Amino acid sequence: MCVHLQEMRTIYICKSLISLSLKNSSHLNKTPVSLFSLLFFSSSPETPIAVADYLIDRHKFSPETASKVFSRSPNLKRPEKIGSIPSFLEEIGFSDTNLERVIKHAPQLLSANLELSIKPKFKFFQDLGISSSDIVQMVSNDPRILTRSVDNRLGPSILALKSVLCSNMDDMSRVLKRSGWFLRSDLAKTVIPNIEFLKSCGISSSQITQCIYNFPRFFFNKPTSIREYVKRVDEMGFDRKSRMFLTAIRVISSMKIENWELKLEVFKGLGFKEDDILSVFRRQPQAFGVSERKIKEVTQLLLSAGKCDISYVINNPGLLGYSVENRLKPRLKVLEVLESRNLLLKKPSLAPACKMTDKKFLEKYVIPYSDEIGDLFVVNKASLTAEICA
Repeated sequence: MCVHLQEMRTIYICKSLISLSLKNSSHLNKTPVSLFSLLFFSSSPETPIAVADYLIDRHKFSPETASKVFSRSPNLKRPEKIGSIPSFLEEIGFSDTNLERVIKHAPQLLSANLELSIKPKFKFFQDLGISSSDIVQMVSNDPRILTRSVDNRLGPSILALKSVLCSNMDDMSRVLKRSGWFLRSDLAKTVIPNIEFLKSCGISSSQITQCIYNFPRFFFNKPTSIREYVKRVDEMGFDRKSRMFLTAIRVISSMKIENWELKLEVFKGLGFKEDDILSVFRRQPQAFGVSERKIKEVTQLLLSAGKCDISYVINNPGLLGYSVENRLKPRLKVLEVLESRNLLLKKPSLAPACKMTDKKFLEKYVIPYSDEIGDLFVVNKASLTAEICA
């Protein structure tokens, strides 16, 4: 059985390597023949198969990943020459899954010098106070960090981010774990000027840090574009002191002017006046990040249920962001049943009832009336009830 599996694995790698080589038009006349000969007629340990087997057997790589690694780095031949990098990464906490991801996306690391190139970068991050587990996550998310120079890229990028964010290393680690590719970019061209400009508009460092964490690519817009987005938001009468100011700029940046105009037409078609639309945007800019179809579905559902009118949606635009099928419809049905049977002493307010968590909604509107409601509200009911009673 083991021999059969080994043969199947070898055949898979061979086929993958040949297929990948055939896709490269620059080698159509010569590579397939020499590669075929190498794979099937050479017994030398200096073959892609030997190294692929090493990665599969020693580090649990999938055959697919092993073949991709060597299609991108065909000069890797001896297992003993590449083993130091994977072994080092395993020793400092990389799981088999993390290790495979790192090598798959940056196979050139296998031929790097461990002592001169790889270890100094890990020491650099450790000296900054970043924990080992955070470093593992950061590198796993973007392995190409390890291909950048400490002196010419990593160090200057870290210093630049710290200077404009005034952040401690906990905040910095949080950002880099999610968006380590910041360290591969020339931040002086876009990110740093954008952050400095946004701070000059009165936006706090903590807000900017949070935005970098959740929407990092926003900061890679051209500085001229960011200034244009701010101008458009200002023209809508947005208060720069509002905590929604940065959100409004980001939402505006996320769509073309044609898409913005389309959303305006959708709102108008539902009965919103122009002042109403601007009011919605100032209260909840994220509502404009919702698709046109969802804006229609939510608004029409709320109006048809007879629970509110357009003015209520205008004053509670957060409703537009909720799932129709998983939140709004089930909760509206529960409230409808409770009200029709006069089970509630006070008519519930729609927006708070939709805003609260499933757990709280269960506690307030479902569990006390479980006999009357039955299975009307079943989303995670068993697990949430267990949690409530714990």
